[in-house]
Amino acid sequence: MNNVPEQRPYYDDEISLVDLAATFIRRRRVFYVVFLVTTLVGLAYALLMPGKYEYVSLYQMAEVESGKTVVAPATTIATLQNRWFPEVQATHREMEEEKLPFEINFSNPENTGLIRMASEASQENATLVEETHKKLINQVKERQQSLLTRDKKSLENRIEAIDRAVESLQGGEDTGSAIADAYEKRVDLEGKLEGLNPGETLAVSRESAERTGTSRSLVVVLAAVLGGMLGVFLAFVAEFVMLVREQLGEGTDK
Repeated sequence: MNNVPEQRPYYDDEISLVDLAATFIRRRRVFYVVFLVTTLVGLAYALLMPGKYEYVSLYQMAEVESGKTVVAPATTIATLQNRWFPEVQATHREMEEEKLPFEINFSNPENTGLIRMASEASQENATLVEETHKKLINQVKERQQSLLTRDKKSLENRIEAIDRAVESLQGGEDTGSAIADAYEKRVDLEGKLEGLNPGETLAVSRESAERTGTSRSLVVVLAAVLGGMLGVFLAFVAEFVMLVREQLGEGTDK
């Protein structure tokens, strides 16, 4: 039995790399046109798209003592996200009949009592961003001031109650230790009263030094890549359409 090497069958409809290269060369003008048009469109979009900047506002929350805020930052952020900011959005939509053109990201930097508000917007919307941030900061400030006033009033009432108790104890027998305890509690309450610090606005809609979002150069590069891929695809589509027309023409002649 002879060991004859098996030959791979040849099919007329097989396409080789040479055929692909020849097809692409024949239809290279299609590729050039598509590539050039797509790249120019991308360049025009990159030049005309509005540049966006990050606008940041910072608010230092009110404190009941050093390092302890009047309310947890997470609670304030939840209220901002689910109540106050949606209310501002609804008001803007009602008055301007359009959606607010930016979002606000709320966060609390780790180990701080800060509330950070950040928005990405074009410079033409900078004033609107500032107004919106101010509205939200004022709502936070008013809420925290009311809580601070409540705590202050409670401490003052407790101090007055201790003073009345001391007055009633004075002149009595064996009241020295009770008066001393009362004074000690009074000093502690006065320390807490002095530790109440109102909130403070540290920055309002501070604009970033550099643009944010997709850079113009990246848009042009992506447009060029897309133009290349689309150009190659349409070049082969053009060849396919030509072959179909030739087949239809031959069938008609017969």
